[in-house]
Amino acid sequence: MTKYIFVMGGVVSSLGKGIASSSIGLLLKKMGYSIGMIKLDPYLNVDPGTMSPFQHGEVFVTDDGAEADLDLGHYERFIDKNMGKHSNTTSGQIYDSVIRKERRGDYLGKTVQVVPHITNEIIYNIRKIEKENDIVLVEVGGTIGDIESLPFLEAIRQFKLELGEKNGIYVFLTYVPLVKAAGELKTKPTQHSVHTLRGIGIQPDILLCRSEKKFDDDIKSKIALFTNVKKDHVINAIDVDSVYSVPLVYKEAGLDKVLCDLLDLNYKQSDFSDWETYLTNLRTSTEEVTIAVCGKYVIHQDAYKSVEQALIHASAENKVKLNIRWIDSERTDTADVIEKELDGVDGILVPGGFGVRGINGKISIAKYARENKIPFFGICLGMQIAVVEYAKHVCNVPDVYSTEFDEHCENPIIDLMEDHSYIDQYGGNMRLGSYECSLMEGSLARSIYDNKTISERHRHRYEFNNRYRDVLTENGMMITGKSPDDLLVEIVEIKDHPFYIGVQFHPEFKSRPNTPHPIFASFIKAAKKNKKK
Repeated sequence: MTKYIFVMGGVVSSLGKGIASSSIGLLLKKMGYSIGMIKLDPYLNVDPGTMSPFQHGEVFVTDDGAEADLDLGHYERFIDKNMGKHSNTTSGQIYDSVIRKERRGDYLGKTVQVVPHITNEIIYNIRKIEKENDIVLVEVGGTIGDIESLPFLEAIRQFKLELGEKNGIYVFLTYVPLVKAAGELKTKPTQHSVHTLRGIGIQPDILLCRSEKKFDDDIKSKIALFTNVKKDHVINAIDVDSVYSVPLVYKEAGLDKVLCDLLDLNYKQSDFSDWETYLTNLRTSTEEVTIAVCGKYVIHQDAYKSVEQALIHASAENKVKLNIRWIDSERTDTADVIEKELDGVDGILVPGGFGVRGINGKISIAKYARENKIPFFGICLGMQIAVVEYAKHVCNVPDVYSTEFDEHCENPIIDLMEDHSYIDQYGGNMRLGSYECSLMEGSLARSIYDNKTISERHRHRYEFNNRYRDVLTENGMMITGKSPDDLLVEIVEIKDHPFYIGVQFHPEFKSRPNTPHPIFASFIKAAKKNKKK
Protein backbone atom coordinates (compact mmCIF):
# COMPACT_ATOMS: atom_id res chain seq x y z
CA MET A 1 0.00 0.00 0.00
CA THR A 2 1.22 3.49 -0.85
CA LYS A 3 2.32 5.58 2.14
CA TYR A 4 1.56 9.30 2.44
CA ILE A 5 3.46 12.16 4.08
CA PHE A 6 1.54 15.43 4.45
CA VAL A 7 3.72 18.54 4.83
CA MET A 8 2.25 21.76 6.22
CA GLY A 9 3.66 25.05 7.50
CA GLY A 10 2.93 27.51 10.28
CA VAL A 11 3.86 30.79 11.98
CA VAL A 12 4.94 32.63 8.80
CA SER A 13 4.98 31.99 5.07
CA SER A 14 8.12 31.37 3.01
CA LEU A 15 9.65 28.98 5.54
CA GLY A 16 10.52 26.59 2.74
CA LYS A 17 7.87 23.85 2.68
CA GLY A 18 8.88 23.02 -0.89
CA ILE A 19 12.52 22.54 0.10
CA ALA A 20 11.49 20.56 3.19
CA SER A 21 9.23 18.29 1.14
CA SER A 22 11.91 17.84 -1.52
CA SER A 23 14.53 17.02 1.11
CA ILE A 24 12.29 14.39 2.70
CA GLY A 25 11.71 12.97 -0.76
CA LEU A 26 15.45 12.73 -1.36
CA LEU A 27 16.06 11.00 2.00
CA LEU A 28 13.54 8.33 1.09
CA LYS A 29 14.65 8.00 -2.52
CA LYS A 30 18.24 7.45 -1.41
CA MET A 31 16.94 4.44 0.52
CA GLY A 32 15.51 3.00 -2.67
CA TYR A 33 11.86 4.00 -2.42
CA SER A 34 9.83 5.30 -5.36
CA ILE A 35 8.69 8.83 -4.54
CA GLY A 36 5.81 10.90 -5.89
CA MET A 37 5.16 14.53 -4.96
CA ILE A 38 2.10 16.79 -5.05
CA LYS A 39 1.61 20.48 -4.29
CA LEU A 40 -1.84 21.61 -3.10
CA ASP A 41 -2.25 25.34 -3.72
CA PRO A 42 -5.11 27.21 -2.00
CA TYR A 43 -5.55 30.00 -4.56
CA LEU A 44 -8.63 30.05 -6.82
CA ASN A 45 -6.68 30.44 -10.04
CA VAL A 46 -6.87 27.23 -12.05
CA ASP A 47 -3.09 27.37 -12.44
CA PRO A 48 -0.39 30.03 -12.04
CA GLY A 49 -0.12 30.57 -15.80
CA THR A 50 -1.96 33.91 -15.74
CA MET A 51 -0.52 35.12 -12.44
CA SER A 52 2.02 37.92 -12.29
CA PRO A 53 5.60 36.79 -11.54
CA PHE A 54 5.79 39.77 -9.19
CA GLN A 55 3.16 38.09 -7.02
CA HIS A 56 3.66 34.40 -7.53
CA GLY A 57 7.17 33.96 -8.84
CA GLU A 58 8.14 31.56 -11.59
CA VAL A 59 5.69 29.41 -13.50
CA PHE A 60 7.25 25.96 -13.73
CA VAL A 61 6.41 23.84 -16.79
CA THR A 62 6.33 20.05 -16.79
CA ASP A 63 7.05 17.69 -19.69
CA ASP A 64 3.32 17.12 -20.22
CA GLY A 65 2.67 20.85 -20.49
CA ALA A 66 1.26 21.75 -17.09
CA GLU A 67 1.86 25.28 -15.85
CA ALA A 68 2.62 24.68 -12.20
CA ASP A 69 3.90 26.15 -8.96
CA LEU A 70 7.63 26.76 -8.68
CA ASP A 71 7.87 24.16 -5.89
CA LEU A 72 7.61 21.48 -8.57
CA GLY A 73 10.99 22.72 -9.75
CA HIS A 74 12.39 22.00 -6.28
CA TYR A 75 10.83 18.53 -6.37
CA GLU A 76 12.44 17.73 -9.71
CA ARG A 77 15.84 19.12 -8.77
CA PHE A 78 16.03 17.22 -5.47
CA ILE A 79 14.61 13.80 -6.32
CA ASP A 80 15.68 13.93 -10.00
CA LYS A 81 12.29 12.83 -11.25
CA ASN A 82 9.97 14.58 -13.69
CA MET A 83 6.69 15.83 -12.29
CA GLY A 84 3.48 15.97 -14.31
CA LYS A 85 0.06 17.60 -14.42
CA HIS A 86 -1.16 15.56 -11.45
CA SER A 87 1.59 16.97 -9.23
CA ASN A 88 -0.09 20.37 -8.76
CA THR A 89 -3.68 20.82 -7.65
CA THR A 90 -5.26 24.20 -6.94
CA SER A 91 -8.50 25.25 -5.31
CA GLY A 92 -9.46 26.63 -8.71
CA GLN A 93 -9.14 23.19 -10.28
CA ILE A 94 -11.07 21.54 -7.45
CA TYR A 95 -14.00 23.96 -7.47
CA ASP A 96 -14.11 24.01 -11.28
CA SER A 97 -14.34 20.21 -11.39
CA VAL A 98 -17.02 20.03 -8.69
CA ILE A 99 -19.14 22.76 -10.29
CA ARG A 100 -18.95 21.07 -13.71
CA LYS A 101 -20.06 17.80 -12.12
CA GLU A 102 -22.94 19.58 -10.42
CA ARG A 103 -24.04 21.14 -13.72
CA ARG A 104 -24.02 17.70 -15.37
CA GLY A 105 -26.18 16.31 -12.58
CA ASP A 106 -23.53 13.93 -11.29
CA TYR A 107 -24.56 14.54 -7.69
CA LEU A 108 -28.16 13.46 -8.35
CA GLY A 109 -29.77 16.55 -6.89
CA LYS A 110 -27.83 16.54 -3.62
CA THR A 111 -26.79 19.77 -1.96
CA VAL A 112 -23.16 20.30 -3.01
CA GLN A 113 -20.99 21.26 -0.04
CA VAL A 114 -17.36 21.74 0.92
CA VAL A 115 -17.69 18.55 2.97
CA PRO A 116 -17.95 16.00 1.47
CA HIS A 117 -17.84 17.08 -2.18
CA ILE A 118 -14.86 19.45 -2.22
CA THR A 119 -12.87 17.32 0.23
CA ASN A 120 -13.64 14.14 -1.72
CA GLU A 121 -12.46 15.80 -4.91
CA ILE A 122 -9.21 16.81 -3.20
CA ILE A 123 -8.62 13.24 -2.01
CA TYR A 124 -9.40 11.94 -5.49
CA ASN A 125 -6.76 14.24 -6.96
CA ILE A 126 -4.19 13.28 -4.33
CA ARG A 127 -4.61 9.60 -5.16
CA LYS A 128 -3.97 9.98 -8.89
CA ILE A 129 -0.26 9.11 -8.66
CA GLU A 130 -0.28 6.56 -5.85
CA LYS A 131 -0.16 3.39 -8.01
CA GLU A 132 3.28 4.24 -9.40
CA ASN A 133 4.90 5.24 -6.09
CA ASP A 134 5.80 3.66 -2.76
CA ILE A 135 5.49 6.98 -0.96
CA VAL A 136 3.68 10.19 -1.95
CA LEU A 137 4.57 13.52 -0.35
CA VAL A 138 1.73 16.04 -0.29
CA GLU A 139 2.67 19.66 0.39
CA VAL A 140 -0.19 21.91 1.48
CA GLY A 141 0.41 25.51 0.41
CA GLY A 142 -0.26 28.50 2.61
CA THR A 143 0.12 28.88 6.37
CA ILE A 144 -1.96 27.35 9.15
CA GLY A 145 -4.71 29.82 9.98
CA ASP A 146 -5.33 30.84 6.37
CA ILE A 147 -9.00 30.44 5.50
CA GLU A 148 -8.14 29.39 1.93
CA SER A 149 -6.31 26.21 2.94
CA LEU A 150 -8.98 24.84 5.30
CA PRO A 151 -10.62 22.51 2.73
CA PHE A 152 -7.23 20.96 1.95
CA LEU A 153 -6.46 20.48 5.64
CA GLU A 154 -9.86 18.91 6.23
CA ALA A 155 -9.29 16.61 3.26
CA ILE A 156 -5.95 15.33 4.53
CA ARG A 157 -7.44 14.92 8.02
CA GLN A 158 -10.12 12.66 6.58
CA PHE A 159 -7.68 10.92 4.26
CA LYS A 160 -5.33 9.88 7.07
CA LEU A 161 -8.24 8.23 8.88
CA GLU A 162 -8.93 6.28 5.69
CA LEU A 163 -5.26 5.32 5.30
CA GLY A 164 -4.86 4.08 8.85
CA GLU A 165 -1.83 4.03 11.14
CA LYS A 166 1.62 3.55 9.58
CA ASN A 167 0.30 4.63 6.16
CA GLY A 168 0.05 8.39 6.64
CA ILE A 169 1.88 10.97 8.76
CA TYR A 170 1.82 14.73 9.28
CA VAL A 171 4.99 16.82 9.10
CA PHE A 172 4.72 20.42 10.28
CA LEU A 173 7.32 23.04 9.34
CA THR A 174 7.40 25.84 11.88
CA TYR A 175 9.58 28.70 13.08
CA VAL A 176 11.52 29.28 16.28
CA PRO A 177 12.57 32.95 16.08
CA LEU A 178 15.67 34.39 17.68
CA VAL A 179 14.87 37.57 19.61
CA LYS A 180 18.24 39.25 19.34
CA ALA A 181 17.60 41.87 22.00
CA ALA A 182 17.11 39.07 24.52
CA GLY A 183 19.52 36.68 22.85
CA GLU A 184 16.94 33.89 23.11
CA LEU A 185 15.07 31.51 20.86
CA LYS A 186 11.33 31.72 21.46
CA THR A 187 9.07 28.66 21.21
CA LYS A 188 5.72 30.39 21.73
CA PRO A 189 4.98 30.99 18.00
CA THR A 190 5.50 27.29 17.36
CA GLN A 191 3.30 26.35 20.31
CA HIS A 192 0.46 28.60 19.08
CA SER A 193 0.77 27.39 15.51
CA VAL A 194 0.58 23.72 16.53
CA HIS A 195 -2.35 24.59 18.81
CA THR A 196 -4.17 26.05 15.78
CA LEU A 197 -3.39 22.93 13.76
CA ARG A 198 -4.63 20.62 16.52
CA GLY A 199 -7.78 22.75 16.74
CA ILE A 200 -8.77 21.59 13.26
CA GLY A 201 -8.12 17.97 14.11
CA ILE A 202 -4.53 17.42 12.98
CA GLN A 203 -1.84 16.34 15.42
CA PRO A 204 1.61 16.61 13.81
CA ASP A 205 3.85 13.54 14.00
CA ILE A 206 7.05 15.44 13.20
CA LEU A 207 8.05 19.06 13.72
CA LEU A 208 10.67 20.66 11.51
CA CYS A 209 11.69 23.76 13.45
CA ARG A 210 13.42 26.46 11.42
CA SER A 211 15.82 28.60 13.42
CA GLU A 212 18.82 30.86 12.88
CA LYS A 213 20.95 28.90 15.32
CA LYS A 214 20.91 25.46 16.91
CA PHE A 215 18.69 25.12 19.91
CA ASP A 216 19.62 23.15 23.00
CA ASP A 217 17.95 20.16 24.64
CA ASP A 218 15.83 22.38 26.89
CA ILE A 219 14.26 24.12 23.89
CA LYS A 220 13.56 20.78 22.23
CA SER A 221 12.00 19.39 25.42
CA LYS A 222 9.80 22.46 25.81
CA ILE A 223 8.56 22.28 22.21
CA ALA A 224 7.83 18.55 22.56
CA LEU A 225 5.94 19.03 25.83
CA PHE A 226 3.65 21.81 24.62
CA THR A 227 2.97 20.40 21.15
CA ASN A 228 2.41 16.77 22.15
CA VAL A 229 5.14 15.61 19.76
CA LYS A 230 7.81 13.08 20.76
CA LYS A 231 11.09 14.75 21.63
CA ASP A 232 13.11 12.83 19.03
CA HIS A 233 10.52 13.81 16.43
CA VAL A 234 11.33 17.51 16.96
CA ILE A 235 13.94 18.29 14.31
CA ASN A 236 16.02 21.47 14.45
CA ALA A 237 15.98 22.63 10.83
CA ILE A 238 18.85 25.05 11.22
CA ASP A 239 19.42 27.75 8.57
CA VAL A 240 22.06 26.70 6.03
CA ASP A 241 24.20 28.32 3.34
CA SER A 242 22.55 26.36 0.51
CA VAL A 243 19.13 24.75 0.13
CA TYR A 244 20.98 21.64 -1.05
CA SER A 245 22.39 21.24 2.48
CA VAL A 246 18.92 20.70 3.95
CA PRO A 247 18.71 16.93 3.25
CA LEU A 248 22.05 16.42 5.00
CA VAL A 249 20.87 18.45 8.02
CA TYR A 250 17.75 16.28 8.20
CA LYS A 251 19.78 13.09 7.88
CA GLU A 252 22.20 14.17 10.60
CA ALA A 253 19.20 14.84 12.86
CA GLY A 254 17.91 11.30 12.24
CA LEU A 255 14.80 12.29 10.31
CA ASP A 256 15.22 9.37 7.89
CA LYS A 257 15.04 6.88 10.79
CA VAL A 258 12.03 8.65 12.31
CA LEU A 259 10.19 8.51 8.98
CA CYS A 260 10.90 4.80 8.58
CA ASP A 261 9.70 4.11 12.13
CA LEU A 262 6.46 6.05 11.73
CA LEU A 263 5.66 4.54 8.33
CA ASP A 264 6.83 1.02 9.15
CA LEU A 265 9.46 1.13 6.39
CA ASN A 266 12.72 -0.77 6.25
CA TYR A 267 15.56 1.59 7.07
CA LYS A 268 18.36 1.37 4.53
CA GLN A 269 21.78 2.97 4.52
CA SER A 270 21.99 5.72 1.90
CA ASP A 271 24.89 7.23 0.00
CA PHE A 272 25.00 11.02 -0.22
CA SER A 273 28.55 11.23 -1.59
CA ASP A 274 27.35 12.76 -4.89
CA TRP A 275 25.38 15.41 -2.96
CA GLU A 276 28.39 16.14 -0.75
CA THR A 277 30.68 16.49 -3.78
CA TYR A 278 28.28 19.00 -5.30
CA LEU A 279 28.19 21.02 -2.07
CA THR A 280 31.98 20.90 -1.77
CA ASN A 281 32.30 22.37 -5.27
CA LEU A 282 29.87 25.13 -4.31
CA ARG A 283 31.69 26.03 -1.13
CA THR A 284 35.35 25.66 -2.05
CA SER A 285 35.49 27.26 -5.50
CA THR A 286 37.42 30.51 -5.33
CA GLU A 287 37.57 31.65 -8.96
CA GLU A 288 34.59 33.90 -9.58
CA VAL A 289 32.37 34.56 -12.58
CA THR A 290 29.82 37.35 -12.73
CA ILE A 291 26.69 36.71 -14.76
CA ALA A 292 24.23 39.49 -15.57
CA VAL A 293 20.63 38.23 -15.59
CA CYS A 294 18.67 40.89 -17.45
CA GLY A 295 14.90 40.89 -17.01
CA LYS A 296 12.00 42.95 -15.81
CA TYR A 297 11.06 40.82 -12.78
CA VAL A 298 14.42 41.02 -11.02
CA ILE A 299 13.02 42.70 -7.90
CA HIS A 300 11.25 39.37 -7.28
CA GLN A 301 13.99 36.85 -7.99
CA ASP A 302 11.64 33.87 -7.51
CA ALA A 303 10.43 34.84 -10.98
CA TYR A 304 13.69 33.36 -12.29
CA LYS A 305 14.11 30.60 -9.70
CA SER A 306 14.95 27.81 -12.14
CA VAL A 307 17.33 30.05 -14.10
CA GLU A 308 19.13 30.95 -10.89
CA GLN A 309 19.37 27.31 -9.81
CA ALA A 310 20.57 26.17 -13.25
CA LEU A 311 23.34 28.78 -13.09
CA ILE A 312 24.31 27.52 -9.63
CA HIS A 313 24.42 23.90 -10.86
CA ALA A 314 26.57 24.88 -13.83
CA SER A 315 28.92 26.91 -11.67
CA ALA A 316 29.51 23.98 -9.33
CA GLU A 317 30.23 21.81 -12.37
CA ASN A 318 32.80 24.34 -13.58
CA LYS A 319 34.19 24.83 -10.06
CA VAL A 320 33.65 28.57 -10.00
CA LYS A 321 31.97 30.87 -7.50
CA LEU A 322 28.88 32.43 -9.04
CA ASN A 323 27.96 36.09 -8.67
CA ILE A 324 24.62 36.99 -10.22
CA ARG A 325 24.12 40.65 -11.08
CA TRP A 326 20.38 41.23 -11.45
CA ILE A 327 19.79 43.88 -14.12
CA ASP A 328 16.42 45.60 -14.48
CA SER A 329 15.89 45.78 -18.25
CA GLU A 330 13.43 48.65 -17.84
CA ARG A 331 16.34 50.84 -16.75
CA THR A 332 18.84 49.87 -19.47
CA ASP A 333 17.65 51.58 -22.64
CA THR A 334 20.52 54.08 -22.88
CA ALA A 335 24.15 53.34 -23.76
CA ASP A 336 25.65 54.97 -20.66
CA VAL A 337 23.38 53.04 -18.29
CA ILE A 338 24.12 49.76 -20.07
CA GLU A 339 27.84 50.43 -19.93
CA LYS A 340 27.62 51.07 -16.20
CA GLU A 341 25.32 48.15 -15.37
CA LEU A 342 27.24 45.58 -17.43
CA ASP A 343 30.74 46.73 -16.65
CA GLY A 344 32.89 43.77 -15.64
CA VAL A 345 30.35 41.01 -16.25
CA ASP A 346 31.65 37.74 -17.68
CA GLY A 347 28.41 36.59 -19.25
CA ILE A 348 24.94 37.93 -20.04
CA LEU A 349 21.70 35.96 -19.80
CA VAL A 350 18.32 37.26 -20.96
CA PRO A 351 15.54 35.00 -19.60
CA GLY A 352 11.97 34.51 -20.74
CA GLY A 353 9.08 36.85 -20.10
CA PHE A 354 5.90 38.38 -21.50
CA GLY A 355 4.81 41.91 -22.35
CA VAL A 356 6.44 45.00 -23.81
CA ARG A 357 7.92 46.52 -20.65
CA GLY A 358 11.72 46.38 -20.64
CA ILE A 359 11.96 45.09 -24.22
CA ASN A 360 14.05 47.92 -25.63
CA GLY A 361 16.47 47.53 -22.75
CA LYS A 362 16.85 43.83 -23.55
CA ILE A 363 17.47 44.62 -27.22
CA SER A 364 20.21 47.06 -26.23
CA ILE A 365 21.72 44.48 -23.91
CA ALA A 366 21.80 41.84 -26.66
CA LYS A 367 23.52 44.35 -28.93
CA TYR A 368 26.07 45.15 -26.22
CA ALA A 369 26.86 41.45 -25.72
CA ARG A 370 27.22 40.85 -29.46
CA GLU A 371 29.45 43.85 -30.14
CA ASN A 372 31.62 43.40 -27.06
CA LYS A 373 32.09 39.65 -27.50
CA ILE A 374 30.61 38.83 -24.09
CA PRO A 375 29.12 35.31 -23.79
CA PHE A 376 25.38 35.65 -24.34
CA PHE A 377 22.55 33.25 -23.60
CA GLY A 378 18.97 34.11 -24.57
CA ILE A 379 16.09 31.98 -23.33
CA CYS A 380 12.64 32.04 -24.99
CA LEU A 381 11.93 35.80 -25.17
CA GLY A 382 15.69 36.22 -24.83
CA MET A 383 16.14 34.37 -28.13
CA GLN A 384 13.46 36.47 -29.80
CA ILE A 385 15.17 39.63 -28.56
CA ALA A 386 18.46 38.45 -30.05
CA VAL A 387 16.75 37.85 -33.39
CA VAL A 388 15.11 41.29 -33.40
CA GLU A 389 18.38 42.97 -32.47
CA TYR A 390 20.36 41.18 -35.18
CA ALA A 391 17.78 41.89 -37.87
CA LYS A 392 17.67 45.54 -36.86
CA HIS A 393 21.36 46.35 -36.47
CA VAL A 394 23.15 43.84 -38.69
CA CYS A 395 20.63 43.02 -41.41
CA ASN A 396 19.24 46.59 -41.47
CA VAL A 397 15.64 45.41 -41.68
CA PRO A 398 13.44 48.50 -41.15
CA ASP A 399 10.78 48.63 -38.42
CA VAL A 400 11.52 45.06 -37.34
CA TYR A 401 9.86 43.90 -34.14
CA SER A 402 7.57 41.33 -32.56
CA THR A 403 3.82 41.62 -32.95
CA GLU A 404 3.60 40.85 -29.24
CA PHE A 405 4.87 44.39 -28.71
CA ASP A 406 3.68 46.16 -31.87
CA GLU A 407 0.90 44.57 -33.91
CA HIS A 408 1.46 47.04 -36.75
CA CYS A 409 5.23 46.81 -37.21
CA GLU A 410 6.36 46.65 -40.83
CA ASN A 411 8.52 43.55 -40.38
CA PRO A 412 7.17 41.15 -37.72
CA ILE A 413 10.12 38.81 -37.38
CA ILE A 414 8.42 37.32 -34.29
CA ASP A 415 4.75 36.62 -34.83
CA LEU A 416 1.79 34.42 -33.95
CA MET A 417 1.59 31.31 -36.12
CA GLU A 418 -1.99 30.27 -35.64
CA ASP A 419 -2.02 28.31 -38.88
CA HIS A 420 0.08 25.41 -37.64
CA SER A 421 -0.88 22.32 -35.68
CA TYR A 422 0.93 23.32 -32.50
CA ILE A 423 -1.81 25.76 -31.55
CA ASP A 424 -5.21 24.24 -30.86
CA GLN A 425 -7.43 26.93 -29.39
CA TYR A 426 -7.43 30.50 -28.30
CA GLY A 427 -6.97 30.77 -24.56
CA GLY A 428 -4.79 27.68 -24.69
CA ASN A 429 -2.74 28.93 -27.63
CA MET A 430 0.68 28.48 -26.08
CA ARG A 431 3.28 25.91 -26.93
CA LEU A 432 3.58 24.17 -23.58
CA GLY A 433 5.62 21.17 -22.49
CA SER A 434 8.22 19.06 -24.25
CA TYR A 435 8.85 19.22 -27.99
CA GLU A 436 11.63 17.68 -30.03
CA CYS A 437 14.31 19.72 -31.78
CA SER A 438 16.75 18.65 -34.50
CA LEU A 439 20.27 20.08 -34.27
CA MET A 440 22.46 21.16 -37.17
CA GLU A 441 25.70 19.26 -37.73
CA GLY A 442 28.76 21.30 -36.80
CA SER A 443 26.84 23.83 -34.70
CA LEU A 444 27.57 24.96 -31.16
CA ALA A 445 24.27 23.44 -30.05
CA ARG A 446 25.19 20.08 -31.56
CA SER A 447 28.54 20.08 -29.77
CA ILE A 448 26.90 21.06 -26.47
CA TYR A 449 24.27 18.32 -26.56
CA ASP A 450 26.37 15.76 -28.46
CA ASN A 451 23.15 14.54 -30.02
CA LYS A 452 21.17 14.95 -33.24
CA THR A 453 17.78 15.32 -31.56
CA ILE A 454 16.83 16.76 -28.19
CA SER A 455 13.62 17.32 -26.25
CA GLU A 456 13.05 20.52 -24.27
CA ARG A 457 10.17 22.25 -22.49
CA HIS A 458 8.43 25.28 -23.94
CA ARG A 459 6.19 28.04 -22.68
CA HIS A 460 5.49 30.69 -25.27
CA ARG A 461 2.95 31.94 -27.77
CA TYR A 462 4.96 33.77 -30.42
CA GLU A 463 7.32 32.10 -32.90
CA PHE A 464 10.07 33.06 -35.30
CA ASN A 465 8.54 34.20 -38.59
CA ASN A 466 9.96 31.92 -41.30
CA ARG A 467 9.82 34.68 -43.93
CA TYR A 468 12.98 36.08 -42.34
CA ARG A 469 15.12 32.95 -42.30
CA ASP A 470 17.10 33.86 -45.40
CA VAL A 471 17.90 37.44 -44.46
CA LEU A 472 19.29 36.33 -41.12
CA THR A 473 21.34 33.39 -42.37
CA GLU A 474 22.74 35.42 -45.28
CA ASN A 475 24.01 37.95 -42.75
CA GLY A 476 25.64 35.50 -40.36
CA MET A 477 23.04 34.36 -37.85
CA MET A 478 22.73 30.58 -38.03
CA ILE A 479 19.53 28.67 -37.37
CA THR A 480 20.94 25.57 -35.72
CA GLY A 481 17.89 24.04 -34.08
CA LYS A 482 14.51 23.40 -35.71
CA SER A 483 11.45 21.29 -35.10
CA PRO A 484 11.74 17.89 -36.84
CA ASP A 485 9.21 19.04 -39.48
CA ASP A 486 11.41 22.10 -40.21
CA LEU A 487 8.51 24.42 -39.37
CA LEU A 488 9.68 26.06 -36.15
CA VAL A 489 12.96 27.78 -35.31
CA GLU A 490 14.28 26.59 -31.94
CA ILE A 491 17.93 27.72 -31.71
CA VAL A 492 19.96 30.56 -33.23
CA GLU A 493 23.70 31.23 -32.99
CA ILE A 494 26.25 33.77 -34.18
CA LYS A 495 29.61 32.83 -35.68
CA ASP A 496 32.85 34.49 -34.63
CA HIS A 497 31.69 35.04 -31.08
CA PRO A 498 32.95 33.40 -27.85
CA PHE A 499 29.44 32.15 -27.04
CA TYR A 500 26.23 33.54 -28.47
CA ILE A 501 23.16 31.33 -28.46
CA GLY A 502 19.43 31.83 -28.20
CA VAL A 503 16.92 29.05 -27.56
CA GLN A 504 13.15 29.17 -27.91
CA PHE A 505 12.67 26.65 -25.09
CA HIS A 506 13.36 26.74 -21.34
CA PRO A 507 16.38 24.53 -20.58
CA GLU A 508 16.49 25.70 -16.97
CA PHE A 509 13.56 23.44 -16.12
CA LYS A 510 15.64 20.31 -16.72
CA SER A 511 18.79 21.22 -14.80
CA ARG A 512 19.75 19.19 -11.71
CA PRO A 513 22.49 19.71 -9.09
CA ASN A 514 24.54 16.71 -10.21
CA THR A 515 23.53 16.88 -13.88
CA PRO A 516 23.56 20.57 -14.82
CA HIS A 517 21.92 21.43 -18.11
CA PRO A 518 24.57 21.27 -20.86
CA ILE A 519 23.82 24.74 -22.26
CA PHE A 520 24.12 26.34 -18.83
CA ALA A 521 27.33 24.39 -18.17
CA SER A 522 28.76 25.52 -21.52
CA PHE A 523 27.67 29.12 -20.91
CA ILE A 524 29.43 29.25 -17.53
CA LYS A 525 32.50 27.60 -19.07
CA ALA A 526 32.56 30.31 -21.75
CA ALA A 527 32.14 33.03 -19.09
CA LYS A 528 35.01 31.54 -17.12
CA LYS A 529 37.19 31.55 -20.22
CA ASN A 530 36.12 35.11 -21.07
CA LYS A 531 37.15 36.29 -17.61
CA LYS A 532 40.72 35.14 -18.19
CA LYS A 533 41.17 37.30 -21.27
